[in-house]
Amino acid sequence: MQYTGYELLWLFLAYSFLGWILETVTAAVKQKKFVNRGMINSPFCIIYGTAAVLMGIGLHEVTGIWLFLGSVIYATSLEWIAGHLIEKYYHERWWDYSNSRWNLDGYICLPMSLLWGVLGFLCVKWGNLLLVKSYDILPDILRKALVWFLLIVLIIDAMASYILITGKSGRLDRWEAADNQFANVAARLGKVISGQVEKRIHGAYQAIEQLELEEVFGTFAEGCGFYKVVLLFFVGAFLGDITETIFCRVTAGVWMSRSSVVWGPFSIVWGLAIALVTAMLYKYRNRSDRFLFLTGTFLGGAYEYFCSVFTEMVFGTVFWDYSEIPFNLGGRINLLYCFFWGLAAVVWFKCCYPFISNWIEKLPVIFGKVFTWVLIVFMCCNIAVSCMALLRYGQRQEGIAAESGWQVWTDEHFEDARMERIYPNAIMIE
Repeated sequence: MQYTGYELLWLFLAYSFLGWILETVTAAVKQKKFVNRGMINSPFCIIYGTAAVLMGIGLHEVTGIWLFLGSVIYATSLEWIAGHLIEKYYHERWWDYSNSRWNLDGYICLPMSLLWGVLGFLCVKWGNLLLVKSYDILPDILRKALVWFLLIVLIIDAMASYILITGKSGRLDRWEAADNQFANVAARLGKVISGQVEKRIHGAYQAIEQLELEEVFGTFAEGCGFYKVVLLFFVGAFLGDITETIFCRVTAGVWMSRSSVVWGPFSIVWGLAIALVTAMLYKYRNRSDRFLFLTGTFLGGAYEYFCSVFTEMVFGTVFWDYSEIPFNLGGRINLLYCFFWGLAAVVWFKCCYPFISNWIEKLPVIFGKVFTWVLIVFMCCNIAVSCMALLRYGQRQEGIAAESGWQVWTDEHFEDARMERIYPNAIMIE
């Protein structure tokens, strides 16, 4: 079952609310009192909503054991990412599975992963259909108004909670120093609200732990921050494109473009994979080869499967098909290439990353920041034009004539022959 944009938003909001109920009831039973277990003040646990949407998009085609395993991987990865994001931005730990067997840094553990797998299976198998049907009962204008209202409330609440928790010390002190009476009132009110928010969070999460700030000094892009990850995305996108091009030449005997975009040899799938795996596994880069291989195999397979489903849904195009390779899943992934992802994780952290990271950190600070933002602007334009070209390519296959300005421009610069050179393996689907 494929969903519209509004249906996905509805599922996100509904599961965020249901997740909040589950967390709150569980905490109330343990603590013998009501506690708001949401990351924000409104009754939403956005981790649950995000996980439900990812599963709804990425796993709607699979059934049985594959649906269960996919739910385990997606939910566990999201819980692991959320725990580290909370640690990074709040400098606290809100849950801890250290006392459970088979845990990783206390953020994930096998028993909880299996539970998430069961819940994900139930949601994708039956829950999504039930929620979408209940959503369709409402009149169209009321459905859209309800989704937008709840979404705006959620966004405002999330932004306010984040600002009050993370930025109150600097901003409120500056407000207090001002002579303006309104600023002083705002500062006092802000302190009261932020104090209540912080008190609520500490009361809700009994396993909370204050963590030391990691001090980063000096050089450009030191550690694993924003600029490092962005530049690694471009490095990974370039190296991934070159690797796949050479692989096709060796195995198929032909040179073919493996780029995701119309300008330059860049594979977005590889770039995102390198950026995400570095951000996620940076703390574990010195772990054993077996750990990196297994982690890369599972995460890489889940990631490639999701990318295949996502691009097919958005562009109506299949960019790769492994149906003829043994041990494949819907032609989207196969066991051999999953092993390649695991091998790539080992090679990346043990061989490539130290060298590339040192090279990036040698860039002058000002030049590095300017260079990074120039690349960001370029890639944003590149992706936008590529999306236009792919959409128009699909329209031409359906016989839709060019009427608007962007359609005419795209037809002039990205005709069918050029698109077939850029995307030689692309298969348009209905």
